Amino acid sequence: MESIFKEIVHVMHHDYSGYEDKKGWDNPNYFLQKIKELMVSKKLTKELFTEIVKDYLLDFEDQHIYFEQYNSTNKELKDRGFRVRRFENKLYVTEVGGESRIKRGMFFNSLGGYSIPELAEFHKRLICESSVERENWSPILSLYSYGELVDLNGNLSLFSMNFYEKSPYTPTYTIRSLKENVLLITITDFMDSQAILNMIKENHQLLEITEHWIIDVRTNYGGSDSSFFPLLPHILPEEGIDLADSDEKMYFNCTNTNTELQLAELNKYIENTNEKQSLLFLNVFKKEWEKNKGKGFVEFNFDELFPTSIIKGKRIPNNIFILTDCMCGSSGDSFVEICKKSRKVTVIGRPTKGLNDYTNLISMKWNNEFELMYPTSRLSRIDKGQGMSGIGIKPHIYIPWSPNHLEEDIDLNAATSIIASSSV
Repeated sequence: MESIFKEIVHVMHHDYSGYEDKKGWDNPNYFLQKIKELMVSKKLTKELFTEIVKDYLLDFEDQHIYFEQYNSTNKELKDRGFRVRRFENKLYVTEVGGESRIKRGMFFNSLGGYSIPELAEFHKRLICESSVERENWSPILSLYSYGELVDLNGNLSLFSMNFYEKSPYTPTYTIRSLKENVLLITITDFMDSQAILNMIKENHQLLEITEHWIIDVRTNYGGSDSSFFPLLPHILPEEGIDLADSDEKMYFNCTNTNTELQLAELNKYIENTNEKQSLLFLNVFKKEWEKNKGKGFVEFNFDELFPTSIIKGKRIPNNIFILTDCMCGSSGDSFVEICKKSRKVTVIGRPTKGLNDYTNLISMKWNNEFELMYPTSRLSRIDKGQGMSGIGIKPHIYIPWSPNHLEEDIDLNAATSIIASSSV
């Protein structure tokens, strides 16, 4: 495990696409000493090692970096059975899973005897957000066994928390008529391009005649940008939009390690893919990695894939609202950013997660015991101080999150109100 940690440090100092921007941010010797001390005392376990590595990686302030342990005995029992969101100095229950004693709308005043502001200060590395509205408290909930809970009747009690198996995630790709001439489209990720394409084909007639769309990506876990391309002709205006930005460039860190890892993955995808367009993309991507191996940061040439960057749209729909929040990231960020270029689109809600300064993740594995995933590309906007980390893609109409969102869908109501007023 000491050797693995040293290899991880090497990757973060040479192969990670943010290594130049974040030089000196980390303190590997501190964490290496922790590992050595646990080795001497014979207390070093895989679980402890995983937590130390995760703590080390927090120094890079990049939520696109992941480290996981395979076959952990307690891997599945890290979920408290509910989710919370901070508003002012309280943690409101927003979702309920395995924990049957809690209801949506209840809130915690404290955890482990500490107030919410105290905890936010103590765990600021783990939270890694400058805005209260964007804070993720799930990892912090797992660190405390009790909290002061206020129920829906205002009664205060000391609540002892349990661990539960994490509920399996089921993606949502749906289209339904909300009211006459208004569609609600919900997409919780862009991982399954075929499922999204099927959704579009099955609702083709409805999409072609409905003038007002509301697209809900407030929760969107990302995936592949190519998955949302079939939606763009509907979203963009008839005259089209040039999606290329001459001032925006993406550079891939083509180290030997990154190239070898990426080529191994690409070969697997190519072997298991039959779809013509996907195969073209994979082969062009593979060729660029092969051509630039060992060259460091390089801008790839995708002219073969995109002979023109201008995509023309359709007249209908003529009014599109996109609902966003900080749980929309990666390809979700890309989707919202591209859609904002269309004059037909109004984005409502909160800024997206903002993961795409450093992206195109690859995976490094050790004997099927540990896995590190890290980005290999960076956007040139970072050099201008215009990165999206901690900021996200901003909406046209900002609606602050509040506990009122637990009682009514304020964002959706805002969109339908605008549609109703425009139809008068």
